Amino acid sequence: MDVSQRYREAWEGFWSATSDAPGEAIWDADPSLSSVPHSELLLPYADASLPVVDLGCGNGTQTRYLATRFPRAIGVDLSHAAIAHARRADPDRVAEFAQLDLVDSEAVAALHERIGDTNVYMRAVIHQSEAEARPAVAAAVATMVGERGRAFVAELTPASKDVLQQVAQGPDGPPEKLRRVLDHGLKPASATEEEVPHLLRAAGLTTLAGGETALAQTEYLPDGTRIDLPARWFVLAASAAVG
Repeated sequence: MDVSQRYREAWEGFWSATSDAPGEAIWDADPSLSSVPHSELLLPYADASLPVVDLGCGNGTQTRYLATRFPRAIGVDLSHAAIAHARRADPDRVAEFAQLDLVDSEAVAALHERIGDTNVYMRAVIHQSEAEARPAVAAAVATMVGERGRAFVAELTPASKDVLQQVAQGPDGPPEKLRRVLDHGLKPASATEEEVPHLLRAAGLTTLAGGETALAQTEYLPDGTRIDLPARWFVLAASAAVG
C-alpha cells in the first residue's frame, strides 16, 4: 500500500515552498515545548539504550533534540523536501534522516530489520493522514517498537479543528502559516476522538500511560497569544510484550 499521489504531492509542495528558517512550519515548535516534555513522559517506560525513530520528522527539529537523549536518532518523513530541510539543519550530523512512506509496510519492516527494536516518537501524524492510510501508520509504530521498544504518540483531537476554524475566520482570514497548510490541501485534526486509540489497539499496541495535552504551534493570534492545539498523548508498548 502507498499513500495517494495527491497526498504525496501535497507534502512535497508544502515543504518545497517552506524556507529553512526555524518555525516556518506552523507545527515546528521549539523542542522545549515539544520533544523535551514528551521525552520526560516516555523515558520512565523506555529502554534509553535503544535508538529512537522520529516518524514524520519534517525538518528534523525534534529529531535533533532526541539525539541528545538516545544513543541514535533517526528521522523519517514521506517528503523528500522535508528530509532535505532536516539534513541542511543538521550540519554536525547529530541525527540521521531518510525518506520513508509509513504506509509502505515492506519499507518499514526493512528499517526495523536494519536497526532492530527501537523507541518511537510520533507527533501529529495520524490525524492528518488519509483515512484509509491511518491503520498502516499505527502498524508502523508497532513494527518499529517490536518487543523491546516503547513509543510516544501525540495526536490532535477534533477540538483542534474548532480552534483552527476560529483562527481561520478572523477578520484577516487565516494567518500566514495556517494559510500555507490549507493552501496545500493538508487537513489537520481530521481523525475522530476515538479513532486514534482504536487504531493503536488494533495495531497490537497497549497504552502504558496517556493523557490530555496541547501541541504548541508557531503561529499567534493578533493579541499575541500562541496557538496551542488540544491533543492526546500515549506511551505505548507491544501488547505481547506486556501481556
